[in-house]
Order: sequence, then C-alpha cells, then structure tokens
Amino acid sequence: MDLLNAIRSFIKVVEAGSLAGGARSLGVSPAAVSQTVARLERHLQARLLSRTTRSMTLTPAGTLYYERVRHIERELDLAGEALSTPDSEPHGRLCIASTSAFGRHVLAPLIPAFSERYPRLSIELLTTDRKVDHEREGVDVSVRIDAQLDDHLLARHLARIPFICCASPGYLAAAGHPATPEALREHRCLAFRYPVNGRFLRWGFVRDGGRLEAEFDRVLVSDDIDALAQMAVRDGGIARLAEFIARPHLDAGRLVPLFEIGQPGQAYAQTEPMDIYLCVSDRSAMTHKVRLLLEYLQQHLISSCPRQT
Repeated sequence: MDLLNAIRSFIKVVEAGSLAGGARSLGVSPAAVSQTVARLERHLQARLLSRTTRSMTLTPAGTLYYERVRHIERELDLAGEALSTPDSEPHGRLCIASTSAFGRHVLAPLIPAFSERYPRLSIELLTTDRKVDHEREGVDVSVRIDAQLDDHLLARHLARIPFICCASPGYLAAAGHPATPEALREHRCLAFRYPVNGRFLRWGFVRDGGRLEAEFDRVLVSDDIDALAQMAVRDGGIARLAEFIARPHLDAGRLVPLFEIGQPGQAYAQTEPMDIYLCVSDRSAMTHKVRLLLEYLQQHLISSCPRQT
C-alpha cells in the first residue's frame, strides 16, 4: 500500500467533509477514495470514519489520527522547498486563496501566464470571501484586504487598489448629481457587507489633505461586489467600486464617475483606495514558489493597480 497516498486521501476526505468532496479535490472517483481509506484502516487496524449513506463523521480514533497527520503533506512540500535553490524550477502544489472579486477579475487572468512560466507547479485558486485557515485547508498563500488581516499571518504588501464612486447615466438623470460626498446621504447608495463579520465597507474620501467618510441612509446591500455593480448599471443607485470592476462599465458608458477633477458642479474628492496583501502562515511558508508568485504579482499589479497618493 502507498501509505503517503492513503494518508493524503484520508486528509482530503476529512477536509472536504465527504468522500465525494475528497474525491473531487484529488481528481479521482469516490469509490477509489473509499477503497484507499479502507486499506488505510486495515493497515492501522482502526476505524477512522463512520460512514452512512447520508453522512460521514470521524471516529475518536480518526480524530486523533487526523490531528497527527494533517500537517504531513505540507511538511513534505516544505522539505522539498528547503532543498531548492533560487535558480531551481519550482514544483509541486501551490494553493492560492483570494477574495471572490479579486480572484475572479484580477488573479484568474494572471495565473495562466504564471503557470506557463513554471509548468511543474500545480496551481489551485480558491476564491471565497469567508475566513480561510491556511493550515487546515492546505492554503500556501492568501490575498487579503486590510479588514481580513490576521495577527497570526505574515503579510507582504502587493498593491493599492483604486476605487471609484460612480452611478449610471439613467440614475443620475433621475436623481441628480451629488455635488460632494456629504450629499450622498440624499441618494440611494449600494453598500457592500463583508460576509465574514457582517460589517459594511466604509466609503472613505480624501479631500484637501483630510479624510472624510460618507454617510447615507437609503441603501441596497449585497455581500457580492459584482452584484452591486450590476445594480448600479441598472439605475439602482450610487456605488463605490474597485476600478478593476468599474472600468469596463465606465469605458462603455454604462457608469459615470463622480467627484473627479474638472466635473462641473462637483467638488473633487478622491475615493479612498484599498491596500491588498499577500499572506502566509509564517516565515517558513515563504517558500521559493511563494516568493516567485509574490514577485510576479507585484510586477503585474503595479501596472494594473497603480499606487495612489
């Protein structure tokens, strides 16, 4: 029996919460995973999983075994990385976690070229707005915004994302143009709620060297920034969107920027940008392949997400 493969299958099943989920992450059939776990149980002479037609749970022995082996795959990867030199070709698995919108619009278009540059890497992109556990979920690196930073993670700055306050021509024709950020309280605004903690994303502005936060009462709310963009395009109200989401709609005339220099009847106010970071669990996790990813993203995000002052 291939013991390491059997342990890996067991770990994936536990992390996925089902045989089917573990099989999907491994790219094999549920029957194959079930047989592998059964062979591991026979080898250990202990039942690790309690399985029924509808559910799967860890037995006490399975819980103990999982806690002892769940780090094995990561430790093997780190051991291999330790033998790599800066000039060696990176290899193995690289799991990247990101917020849904940033992963969908920014990382996904960049990853194919990175994969082509380093073909021995097996790359997985996990896009989710929930809190990700690096160790338990086998995540090598996560891309996070300020609100998601964790004291237990090592963070490296990636880029500063410009934001744009905007609305559709139809909405502005009906409701009028707000002259200042303070006037937003008289408009219907589209607010983003963080899925992790339920808080609203604050609307910060920089004007005359000082910072102010817009307040508003009438809102449409979503925990998906793409949904808010679609609401804005369809005359739903005023939105505060990352430029990488707003730009296609601005270029097509579906949305109009607000508070920019030279706009008649409006006072200039810069929409506050947002910093994003690349995070790893600790210094030992800043491996050769992660450093290459960091350098690659910094290089490409500088041009697509210019730093604002």
